[in-house]
Amino acid sequence: MTGAVLVMAIAGAACLATLAGGALALRFRDKLHLLLGFSAGAVIAVALFDLLPESLELAKNTFGPSTVLGFTGLGFFAYAVLDRVVMLHTHTDDEHDAVHVHGNVTRGWLGAGSLSAHSLLDGLAIGMAFKVSVVAGSVVAVAVLAHDCSDGLNTVNLVLKNGGSRRETLVWLVTDALAPVLGAAGSLLFTLGSDMLSLILALFAGFFLFIGASDLLPESHHAHPKFLTTAVTVLGAGFIYAVVRLTG
Repeated sequence: MTGAVLVMAIAGAACLATLAGGALALRFRDKLHLLLGFSAGAVIAVALFDLLPESLELAKNTFGPSTVLGFTGLGFFAYAVLDRVVMLHTHTDDEHDAVHVHGNVTRGWLGAGSLSAHSLLDGLAIGMAFKVSVVAGSVVAVAVLAHDCSDGLNTVNLVLKNGGSRRETLVWLVTDALAPVLGAAGSLLFTLGSDMLSLILALFAGFFLFIGASDLLPESHHAHPKFLTTAVTVLGAGFIYAVVRLTG
C-alpha cells in the first residue's frame, strides 16, 4: 500500500470513528465516560511519549530543545485561546447541568465548529507524521482514531445540549467526520523538511496536551465514579506507551 493510500485509508477510518462516536452518543449519551477517559490518556500519552521525542530527534541538528518545547507551549496556549476565546468553547455546569454563557443553538454550532476544525488538524497531523516515518504516523493515527471517536461524541452532545435538532446534530457530525479526510488530503499536496516537521509535531503535542487535559479528562470524570474512569485513563496512556516502545 502506497503512502498516500495508507494516509487516506487511515483518514477514512478516522471518519468512521467519528461517526461511530456520534452514533454511540446518540444512543448512550450518559454511558461513554469510560471511552472519554481512555481517549484522554491516549491523547496525552501520544504527546508525551511520541510527538515530543520525535520532534526533538528531528530537530537535533537544527533547533535546540528549548525551541522545540517553546512550540509545544505555543500549541498549548494557542489552542487554549481558540478554545476559550475565539471558538467560545462551552462546558456544562456541575450543579445545574446547563451550558454556561448562553445555552443556545448558535453556541452549539460554534462548539461543533471548533471540534470540526480540530478534526481537520488531526487529518493534517496524520499526513505530516507519515512523512516522518511509518512508525510516527501509526502512533499518531492510533491517538487520532481514539480522539476522533470522542470528537463525534462531543460534537453530538454540544449541539443537543444547546437545543439543536436531530437533523442539525447529524449535519455537524458528518462535517466533523469528513474533516480529517480533507486534512489528510491537504497534507499530501506539499512536503516539508525534517526541521519544519519537528516544529509542527511539537505544535501538535501542545494541541493534544490541552485537549486531553482540558477537555477529555474533565468530561470523563464529570458526575461519574472517579476510580474506574481514572483506571481507563491510565490504560489509554499505557496502551500508547506500549505501542511506542514495541514499534521502536
